[in-house]
Amino acid sequence: MPDHPTIYFIRHGETDWNRDRRYQGQKDIPLNETGRAQSRRNGIALRTFLPAIADAEFIASPLIRARETMEIIRAELGLAPEGYAIDARLMELCYGVWEGTLQDDIKKHDPDAFAARAEDPFRWRPDAGESYADLLARVTGWAEARRGNRVVVSHGGVSRCLRAHFLGLDPELIPDLESPQDRVLILTRGSMRWL
Repeated sequence: MPDHPTIYFIRHGETDWNRDRRYQGQKDIPLNETGRAQSRRNGIALRTFLPAIADAEFIASPLIRARETMEIIRAELGLAPEGYAIDARLMELCYGVWEGTLQDDIKKHDPDAFAARAEDPFRWRPDAGESYADLLARVTGWAEARRGNRVVVSHGGVSRCLRAHFLGLDPELIPDLESPQDRVLILTRGSMRWL
């Protein structure tokens, strides 16, 4: 079995769309002030792992909310803010035609899709979007191709899929896993904890 070292995973900080419960997906929405404060908090929390993580690979989703979170975290760690890689495989689940829609409006505007999603939240795919099954395949491919400790800033869906992969969870549970924006997930093969 390949080596699977520690992943220090941070979900990007809050955006106005998160606050408003609007489907964000792969839309490029910046952090709000709460999100910037959450990012600073997570950077401070990670200081306890210095100097060990200073040599880890730092990787972020290409979306602005993840990149801004990463740069704030690196600044809190005393590292050059721009010293990280970007990987498109770490982008959030694509919600397709639902992106930009308030969660509370979906049942009214797209009742058939809302019902289909409720029937099978892991495999359901919105028009022009991805299912959690699609995202799990994308994230698993990324995880298996990397070695060494990693500090990752990405999205809620990616966090859920990484946990299912590394912890051997039933994939059907993925859509219901929590994904806070104000905590660091420390993940290794077979174990996890929140910081």
